[in-house]
Amino acid sequence: MLARQRQAIILEEARRDGAVRVSDLVVKLGVSDMTVRRDLDVLAGRGLVEKVYGGATSMMGKSTDEPGFEAKSVRQRAQKNAIASMAATLVRPGTAIGLSAGTTTWTLAHALDSVPGLTIVTNSIQVADVLRASGQSDRTVVLTGGVRTPSDALVGPVAVHSLRTLHLDLVFLGVHGMSESAGFTTPNLTESETDRALVEAGRKLIVLADHTKWGVVGISTIADLNEADTVVSDAGLPQSARDVLTERVGELMIAPVPGADELPEESAC
Repeated sequence: MLARQRQAIILEEARRDGAVRVSDLVVKLGVSDMTVRRDLDVLAGRGLVEKVYGGATSMMGKSTDEPGFEAKSVRQRAQKNAIASMAATLVRPGTAIGLSAGTTTWTLAHALDSVPGLTIVTNSIQVADVLRASGQSDRTVVLTGGVRTPSDALVGPVAVHSLRTLHLDLVFLGVHGMSESAGFTTPNLTESETDRALVEAGRKLIVLADHTKWGVVGISTIADLNEADTVVSDAGLPQSARDVLTERVGELMIAPVPGADELPEESAC
């Protein structure tokens, strides 16, 4: 078994159970104690687990943890770029689309420069800044207004009221986490209400979520898995997650990450 395959299994175990023991992993994986510890060092270095005596704990965090925009923008850059490039192919010239707040939708905003005639509605200050900086004269950008969150989203009654008067062709939703039981979630209660209004404004919902979002649960559900017409993720998404999403969502699109070695589907993470 390749090192990345072992690490994928270890991470999935940690996320499912909250923690893993070196002794248990030695038996499960059929490798030495030293090999397991090296794998845990790699995962800890990537910020995915925290090493403790005799094993490691998951770094999924509390359901209300919400890193700021700058902190999130440096995570999984290659994956987000790949997801954004694939998502941009779904946008047709002259359509009206919605972009939620988040670093993956912010990355998508950069990828939309080649699509003419768009009307783009967003509750994200960061996304709006990117779109306006493009200087395209045939583009209309609508910023909802509202109260600013740590992730630079505009939320609350003003944002919700604005969104409930609109009708969009596509809505692209960035999420804090996704799981089989909780669906697509956020750690911010007020932001979830605004995101739900954005989802309801669109004819089709496209969720953008890299593989690290699987198994992460925020305090509030934005939408159930079966409400998504499309989910765009990256090649690191575990096969168990792919099976669930393929069954529950309209379409699952997997974006290849240039320069990254893809894992076999049964052990991807």
